[in-house]
Amino acid sequence: MKSIWTNTVTPPNFPALTQNIKADVLIIGGGMAGILCAYFLKLSGVDYVLVEANRIGTGITKNTTAKITSQHGLIYDKLLKNAGIEKARMYLQANQNAVAQFKKLSVQFPCSLEEKDAFVFSASSTGDSYAIEREVTAVNRLGFNAQFVKESPLPFKISGAVKFENQAQFNPLQFLYEIANGLNIYENTIVREMANHIAIANNVKIKAKKIIVATHFPMLNKHGSYFLKMYQCRSYVIALENAANVDGMFIRGVEDGLSFRNAGNLLLIGGGGHRTGEIGGNWQVLREFAKKAYPNAVEKYAWATQDCMTLDGVPYIGRYSGSANDLYVSTGFNKWGMTGSMVSAMILTDMMLGRKNPYAEVFSPQRSILKPQLAINGMKAIGNLLTPLTPRCPHMGCALKWNRAERSWDCPCHGSRFEKNGKIIDNPATGGLK
Repeated sequence: MKSIWTNTVTPPNFPALTQNIKADVLIIGGGMAGILCAYFLKLSGVDYVLVEANRIGTGITKNTTAKITSQHGLIYDKLLKNAGIEKARMYLQANQNAVAQFKKLSVQFPCSLEEKDAFVFSASSTGDSYAIEREVTAVNRLGFNAQFVKESPLPFKISGAVKFENQAQFNPLQFLYEIANGLNIYENTIVREMANHIAIANNVKIKAKKIIVATHFPMLNKHGSYFLKMYQCRSYVIALENAANVDGMFIRGVEDGLSFRNAGNLLLIGGGGHRTGEIGGNWQVLREFAKKAYPNAVEKYAWATQDCMTLDGVPYIGRYSGSANDLYVSTGFNKWGMTGSMVSAMILTDMMLGRKNPYAEVFSPQRSILKPQLAINGMKAIGNLLTPLTPRCPHMGCALKWNRAERSWDCPCHGSRFEKNGKIIDNPATGGLK
């Protein structure tokens, strides 16, 4: 199923790599994070090259709901408690800078960007409004003017919402394809091996002084322990015609809560999420809700996406690991990939240029992994490794589960996905099933 964005733009074409090359910086991955890194490096006069396994924007970027906001669910109350006020403030400021940068670039690269307010709400029947009030207090402590509101245009009553003004939404592929023009990109160039500043792709070598891995989920297992530090989560979207204009971006402040935003004359409703490889509500939940809330609406699009979830809700941006020299990573955006991609590009560009970035510390992949989610990820992996089923994921050998809703083989350990015939859909696996 295709998202609304894929039907609104025509992708550019870039050649495949057919000969050995050298560059100061190699970027692996042509999604939003990788393309933004390439753009900023080009502006800085850095000798770079970007390689993409398929076509740029055809991974997770094409399926985003494309909200550009520093409001990431109910994260700031948690950050204050777990990381302290300084790091919570750095996280907020970094993402606010990302929002501003998207607005600035949208003037040069038209992408249907609209300024919208963002809301995290609680349903009136759940009694979770206390979490909303705590979030407002937390954000205000950080110096941002969040507001508590009780009214909304949603088709049900809410008990409260956190309001962030002057956020944005846009067409992500329109932006990506515009900004990619003129960049040094090779498509259909899949990296399968890396060692000693050399990446091997299409049976040719790319030699680089520094390498940025921006492949959604990092594919190297011997560094960084990302197979323990992250898991992947699927979520679903339907686009409705003849539904309400909610004039903003809304998400419920609980795991797997419904989300809403308009795109032109369509209303996008998201939700139904679950850990990849496990059972969830998927499109059925959204369609049942839409039938009751918008009985005259017509479904025009339906699609799904996948997100890398970190141990503490903060992305991993920076050095790939403490022992890997000149290797960098951008991953773990926790359902907020647009601002996460921009923050990544700004931090990693500074690192490539030898400049100190004021926000790098809070996103460092070398921060503590002693979080409750680590034990959950480990137990999930062990359980699936011991499951006597086939087929098995070529990434680390976990038993795959059949996804009836999307007719795919999904890995519950790390989120790789495969078509029925074994062709790879999503990484970290780098090849299909045998």
